[in-house]
Amino acid sequence: MARPALKKLATGPPDAKEEIIRLCSRGRLKDALHHRFREVLWSEPDLFSHLFRACRALPLLRQLHAFAATSGAATDRFTANHLLLAYADLGDFPTARCLFERIPKRNVMSWNILIGGYIKNGDLETARKLFDEMPSRNVATWNAMVAGLTNSGLNEESLGFFLAMRREGMQPDEFGLGSFFRSCAGLRDVVSGRQVHAYVVRSGLDRDMCVGSSLAHMYLRCGFLEEGEAVLRVLPSLNIVACNTIIAGRTQNGDSEGALEYFCMMRGVGVEASAVTYVTAISSCSDLAALAQGQQVHAQAMKAGVDKVVPVMTSLVHMYSRCGCLGDSEGVFSGYSGTDLVLCSAMISAYGFHGHGQKAVDLFKRMMAGGAEPNEITFLTLLYACSHSGLKDEGMDCFELMTKTYRLQPSVKHYTCIVDLLGRSGRLNEAEALILSMPVRPDGIIWKTLLSACKIQKNFDMAERIAERVIELDPHDSASYVLLSNIRATSSRWEDVSTVRETMRKQNVRKEPGVSWVEFKGQIHQFCTGDKSHSRQLEIDECLEEMMAKIRQCGYAPDMSMVLHDMEDEEKEVSLAHHSEKLAIAFAFLSLPEGVPIRIMKNLRVCDDCHVAIKLMSKVTGREIVVRDVSRFHHFKDGKCSCGDYW
Repeated sequence: MARPALKKLATGPPDAKEEIIRLCSRGRLKDALHHRFREVLWSEPDLFSHLFRACRALPLLRQLHAFAATSGAATDRFTANHLLLAYADLGDFPTARCLFERIPKRNVMSWNILIGGYIKNGDLETARKLFDEMPSRNVATWNAMVAGLTNSGLNEESLGFFLAMRREGMQPDEFGLGSFFRSCAGLRDVVSGRQVHAYVVRSGLDRDMCVGSSLAHMYLRCGFLEEGEAVLRVLPSLNIVACNTIIAGRTQNGDSEGALEYFCMMRGVGVEASAVTYVTAISSCSDLAALAQGQQVHAQAMKAGVDKVVPVMTSLVHMYSRCGCLGDSEGVFSGYSGTDLVLCSAMISAYGFHGHGQKAVDLFKRMMAGGAEPNEITFLTLLYACSHSGLKDEGMDCFELMTKTYRLQPSVKHYTCIVDLLGRSGRLNEAEALILSMPVRPDGIIWKTLLSACKIQKNFDMAERIAERVIELDPHDSASYVLLSNIRATSSRWEDVSTVRETMRKQNVRKEPGVSWVEFKGQIHQFCTGDKSHSRQLEIDECLEEMMAKIRQCGYAPDMSMVLHDMEDEEKEVSLAHHSEKLAIAFAFLSLPEGVPIRIMKNLRVCDDCHVAIKLMSKVTGREIVVRDVSRFHHFKDGKCSCGDYW
């Protein structure tokens, strides 16, 4: 009479099983274990699979494993596979492997679970070995290997697996195709991508959101903007993934204006932007130095509640920095209390770009005190900040910390910062010795850095020798010829200057013209050195002449060495007065309301003469003038520059 009563107790309430499943699906494993699960499991052993999936701690999983073994449920292949999956997800591969060997009549799923676990753990070698040992494979097996290799950046190997799958007669599904197109994007292999695109169209998968987005990403990454957007137009709906793909594609292909236009269109049709969307849109504003648009996107991110997401904050710090608003970068950064490595590196970079090297060093120290471990990029931003602020000792200490304490391998960019520090401090021979002894191959940039230091230190003999080496490395780079011409012009060696110019003509090398631009009422006004094409040119010339007269009264004397032609001093003075940044400043002074900072962008380095002149312009006009050149920001105010004349 006892057995029927026991059976009734074991069955439990009619809804007990459903309640345990519901609790497990919501991750509430402890509640599920307290819901009379021992009684229910005697009659419902398949519930173990739900418990295993919800388990997130190894000690508890081992207890459940023991209970499953005691109840006899562990001998069931279905239950054993879920237990195997749980061990693999939690990273206990010795136990997972032992369990795998004991599973009765292992099926493809058993192999796939273990292979997937090793791939997720980054052990592709063991996953590949298991793959080769499998008696039979299905599409999921191939997908796992293709995706694992793609995610690890092994794109060539991933393509090889995909082609091998096709040779075995397997028809790729949307998951395999997505990984394949991502590999093509990584390799910029548009030819292979186009071949499989044809298969996608024939199979009707071109309207699948996953496949279509990956295919479009491949075209956009390879520079085929029209083809990528055409793929996305075929998709049945415009979702956020497709929009992000188009916006990122336009940004990557240099069409930042188009990216912002699409961002506005997307919001206009009701597609809600994600944090990824805002990151890309803000990056586009950064590329364009479009402060007003960047502020608008920032406001929209705040309204959407994603302005405190770390990648969004990082892009905002970078955007405000590139637009000359270091204070706004600091304002964004101050809203974060952690020590995220990427965000901190972005702020360190912003300080360096604006000449605040000591602030960069102080932030680095706070970051270290907070427990963050710097990487190569962090050290590069810090070294850059030190080299742009003349912090030689701090920079050398940082380099030693990187190489000896953290044992990170410096790249040529790290060495370039050190060469800049040594060269600017007059240690030219030591800088050259470092280049010749460093374990990485020197490039033209590091030699040009030393050449520039030779000019600053007026070591013209060494400059001639370094210039020959630079031109030999890259005979088509105009910057080296210009530097050499400038050095010779400083000594009034006009025949030698003519020789350089003749060499440039023979090599078909053209000096990049100086271009400066300023934003006014949503329009970009561009000026070239000596340009007379602006609609307000007469007003600009009059304003500029008036300002030049005022700064002469403050002691300004034109630096004739900045003119690389043999001409009369009066002609040289006129040439210097019409450099592109001076024209842009005169236009901005005429156009912008009083008290509004003047913000100028330039494609080349600000020359010595312009630097002196703009300092005095800020003094005589009482206006703050911000100039972003190819190297850094200069904040001119009250006759001084934030760079401390060190750039």
